[in-house]
Amino acid sequence: MALYNTESEDTRERGYLVGIALRDSPSLLSMQDSLGELALLARTAGIKVVGESWQFLRRINAKTYIGSGKLLEIIDEVHASDATVVIFDDELSPRHQRELEKQLGAELRLLDRSALILDIFAQHARTSEGALQVELAQYEYLLPRLTRQWTHLARQAGGGGARGGSGGVGLRGPGETQLEVDRREITRKISKLRSDLEQVRAHRRLHRERRRRSGLPLVALVGYTNAGKSTLINALANANIYAADQLFATLDPTTRRIRLPKRGEALLSDTVGFIQKLPTTLIAAFRATLEEVIEADLLLHVVDISHGNAAQHIEAVEDTLAEIDAAHIPRILVLNKIDRLQAEAPAPAPQPIDSYEGIVKISAQEKLGLEALLELIRAVLERQTLSLNVLIPYQAGGLYSELYDKGYIETEETSEAGWTLGLRLPAVERDVYQSYALPLPEIPENAE
Repeated sequence: MALYNTESEDTRERGYLVGIALRDSPSLLSMQDSLGELALLARTAGIKVVGESWQFLRRINAKTYIGSGKLLEIIDEVHASDATVVIFDDELSPRHQRELEKQLGAELRLLDRSALILDIFAQHARTSEGALQVELAQYEYLLPRLTRQWTHLARQAGGGGARGGSGGVGLRGPGETQLEVDRREITRKISKLRSDLEQVRAHRRLHRERRRRSGLPLVALVGYTNAGKSTLINALANANIYAADQLFATLDPTTRRIRLPKRGEALLSDTVGFIQKLPTTLIAAFRATLEEVIEADLLLHVVDISHGNAAQHIEAVEDTLAEIDAAHIPRILVLNKIDRLQAEAPAPAPQPIDSYEGIVKISAQEKLGLEALLELIRAVLERQTLSLNVLIPYQAGGLYSELYDKGYIETEETSEAGWTLGLRLPAVERDVYQSYALPLPEIPENAE
């Protein structure tokens, strides 16, 4: 469902960007920085940016989103720049979208930030799972906006409204019928896609259970888009995952083994990058992928510390982690791309820092600081787990199966009393099994 032709400079669509800032609603990025990010998104989608405009408002205009006078000014600038598409920096309501399309005219297309991000995801989804997730998000975005697709029927009918108008009777009924048909069809497709993604979730759940039984901890990479996560997993795992200096270069999760000092191995999973104003439909659709984050033992929050809005990027990622109920998972803050910093400008430490298990500065591209990062990962994982010896009676077979499925069992012996198990488990789960714990062996008084 990609919308843009990126074959050459001459065939690219020409985009004009529009943003607003509400005086009493502070945003994560400044207006200029947010439009700069929107320009990057547009270029990633294959659009040549030819102009931009913004407006400060006390409140959003109920009809045209921006002020009516500003809209007329923008329309003049759009025509002067030969733009073919107008892109708003926020998600437009269906009502605003319909009215703006009417004002812009049939020769101009209208996109909002959410539609643009969805299109980029559609271009970059390389697996069937990624395509399913993007398609679901697109249909859920489209469904409440379907009415605008059929406004041309009312115009053909002479503009007749609900109470008539000459010539409207013959065309108004089929228009409404077609709209309902489309709604039912899209609703059916959404239901089918959700069902297919539930199968994907079940498949991923089986993979995670097998990984748990292997006893290897799962470390997940999270971060703002283009922070360098794919480059980092390539550096740590000697992998060859696609990495590019562009937004949302990779969408599909990838898991690789990494070797930790003095501990053995861990699993490192790369996930989709975050961004401010990430469409809620996209977060919901990518639930199967984001469960890789939710189920992780440790998160590496990767930050492009050379970016002027690094602190704001950190905040955007932390907000998204809270939204998907992953804020409780231990995190290491990884300040990446230190090779791009000026020598006299030390990397700033974000505030507050007490929510992280540690902070490390690296360059994934130049492979600087990776040993320190691996050592910190090992130390944090060891702090998060503990050993516990338990005796599980045979009558509690369900509990034994639970421990086995979670991969907590390191050693096992059987006796008449039940299973004697040596567990290695997360410290937060100790109280769950403490009632089955065996007493510590007594140490002889003469022992050294």
